[in-house]
Amino acid sequence: MPAKGIHHVDLAVADVERSLAFYLALLGPLGWAEEVRYPTYRGTEEVVYLTDPTTGTMFGIRPADDGEHRYYSVGIEHLAFEVDERDEVDAAYSRCLAREANIHFPPEEDRDVEDYYAFFVFDPDGIRVEVFCWHRDDTA
Repeated sequence: MPAKGIHHVDLAVADVERSLAFYLALLGPLGWAEEVRYPTYRGTEEVVYLTDPTTGTMFGIRPADDGEHRYYSVGIEHLAFEVDERDEVDAAYSRCLAREANIHFPPEEDRDVEDYYAFFVFDPDGIRVEVFCWHRDDTA
């Protein structure tokens, strides 16, 4: 039986409220909203979940014990959030500029994949985040 998809992903971050503000500014206009705060299985902290109302996919933010994320070290390389239209990519990019976020690449066409348009930004902990739209050829 195939998997249904990814239900949730949790990130461990240095400052939950700072990261929550970043992700709500980026994803809130796309429909994502804070859904719930749960005590973690360890019982020493809580995890905050944002939810995409269309898919039910959840994105958790919890405090890290210590350390810092290093781009291209072991761990997640980037997260990608898909939108329907290029103007949504551009709007997300504008929101990041307004927050003076660390932009990795401004919106651009992908050089390898046709009709793939994206931008990349680093979150407050240096985790790379992508917002993209991709008008796939459904006739293949």
